[in-house]
Amino acid sequence: MELNVLSQFAQILGGISVVVAVVFGIVQLRQFQQQRSDAAAVELMRSLQDGEFTRAFRLIYALPDGLGAEDLRARGDEYEEAAYAISARFETMGLLVYRGSIPFLLMEELVGGAVVALWCRLQPWVYDVRSEQEHRLLWEWFQWLAERLADRGRPGETPVFEKYRDWSPKR
Repeated sequence: MELNVLSQFAQILGGISVVVAVVFGIVQLRQFQQQRSDAAAVELMRSLQDGEFTRAFRLIYALPDGLGAEDLRARGDEYEEAAYAISARFETMGLLVYRGSIPFLLMEELVGGAVVALWCRLQPWVYDVRSEQEHRLLWEWFQWLAERLADRGRPGETPVFEKYRDWSPKR
């Protein structure tokens, strides 16, 4: 074989190697993104399954919409503590969604309805506390998250048990 032919053959192999490396990199990146999404889902679920959050959720969810700070406090200290716990949890979640650490659609599927429902119950309390503490930014990410979910029509969506009634696992 001549040196010229070997040189052309080496260039072709080099080009193929670059293409294979790029394809491999793209596949690896997609796998990493899926792993990150899966890890976010696990952490999100873990953060919502502790006893404090469960107690807080139970207390606040049972309340009617529209209770201000005075009415909430009249029910007992545990109600305002629950309001703080719920607000802090969803405040963090809102920021993580905004920054892309937790995919919005994943959060929406896991707790979207609960975020909107709890915001409806706590909104007057949040506004009162912001006013009392002269702190307009208090629970801003909780509010942002609830408003984004409400804008997407989350409260009026078909429940998944109806939407995916005919779903079955892949075999």
